Amino acid sequence: MGTASLVLATRNAHKLREFRRLLAPAGIELEPLPDDVELPPEEASSFAGNALVKARVAANATGRPAIADDSGIEAAALAGAPGIFSARYAGAAASDEENLAKLLQEAPAGSVVKYICALAYVDPASGDERLFYGECNGRLASRTQGSGGFGYDPAFLPDEDPERTMAELSDLEKDAISHRGHAARALSGWLRP
Repeated sequence: MGTASLVLATRNAHKLREFRRLLAPAGIELEPLPDDVELPPEEASSFAGNALVKARVAANATGRPAIADDSGIEAAALAGAPGIFSARYAGAAASDEENLAKLLQEAPAGSVVKYICALAYVDPASGDERLFYGECNGRLASRTQGSGGFGYDPAFLPDEDPERTMAELSDLEKDAISHRGHAARALSGWLRP
């Protein structure tokens, strides 16, 4: 099995590191998005729609196969919010900490939450477009704990390990149960059957 190389359509350094780690076992290398490629705003009404538009832009701009994800957290107590607005829940320029603080303020501790990831693959040469999905279910912690991960990880208690937040898990532990881990393994299984 040779090495496959894909462009990852993101400006998020955390996502690039995480997806590189998740796809490396399958021999899939990720390259960062070239600086001159401008990603479109996330204006679709679904995670899949946002992921696809970013992957299409990257694939068309580079002429190479590209992947993009859109992911976020849904709180049952907030009718699925923040959902597709997870990265800008506290405002367009909000930090991870500000978004997390808003969620902790609005959703009660112990409420059901779910991480969702839609991962899009676009190959401009073949015209292939595929979507892969991953979910991770859990509950909202009463306060932030741990220094690993990013985003909402410090307050996400996964069902598989309800005593520790995602930010308290090792990379290996997190990758085994995370929404991005599930989606990346689905992509790997399709690219490398």
